[in-house]
Amino acid sequence: SAEGVATEGKQTLKIGMVTDLGSINDKSFNQSAWEALQKLNVAFGYDVKYLEPKSDGEIVPSLLTFVKGNYDLTWATGFTLADAVIQLANENPKSKFGIVDSDIIVPNVAAVSFKEQEGSFLVGVIAGLTTKTNKIGFVGGMKIPVIKRFEAGFREGIKAVNPDAKLIVNYTGVFNRVDVGKSAAATIYNDGADIIFHAAGLTGNGVFNEAKERKTNGENVWVIGVDKDQSLSFGDEITLTSMIKKVDVAVYQVTKSLADGDFPAGKVTTMGLKENGV
Repeated sequence: SAEGVATEGKQTLKIGMVTDLGSINDKSFNQSAWEALQKLNVAFGYDVKYLEPKSDGEIVPSLLTFVKGNYDLTWATGFTLADAVIQLANENPKSKFGIVDSDIIVPNVAAVSFKEQEGSFLVGVIAGLTTKTNKIGFVGGMKIPVIKRFEAGFREGIKAVNPDAKLIVNYTGVFNRVDVGKSAAATIYNDGADIIFHAAGLTGNGVFNEAKERKTNGENVWVIGVDKDQSLSFGDEITLTSMIKKVDVAVYQVTKSLADGDFPAGKVTTMGLKENGV
């Protein structure tokens, strides 16, 4: 057993994870969840594996791979996987599922939801106090409730400290297109914004790419990162701050609770500032 922590039988847990249509190396959301499973592998010997569906049609087959492989728990990282999880959870009542960014109530599913608006309010305050142009941008992935919470909190945070600042919003419609994020950022910076907050997964990497080019050309522009501390990936010189969302903590705790016998199935675990979730 690992350092005497794991008890008999715990080591054999098999945990699968299916990403949203982003990548496991997205430097944000999916990566955070996968890092949690890797930690569990190191600490307790859990057998962990991930699959990356590349299209909507691959989501159900990916989840089914773990269900049919008799995995103890199958994670779906993303709001967009909710319908597939509901369908498969109903068809496979003995299988256990976890989903991040969803508030579905299904007897064999543990849902985890975050109060993104709380952390986003804080970075909105920082943006409102930092901007020199009084124009600030927001790049969202899809217009879904979770991303709207990021936008709403950010808007209110700016307003609280700088009511004169204008927020320019662009929803790209995709979480997995770096090029689309780059062009969205270019448009916003060209409109006079000097700070952009993104909540767009891999698409947001393009926002950083655009900012980096401009900074190199002497423009004083910033990006506010999301999910992880993105200064570690993109550098302090363009990352003003990051709205960290502790997907890794949530995935770790919920997965560990399965071994401890108190898996939070059939309910939503909500994580905000108070829970150290954002």
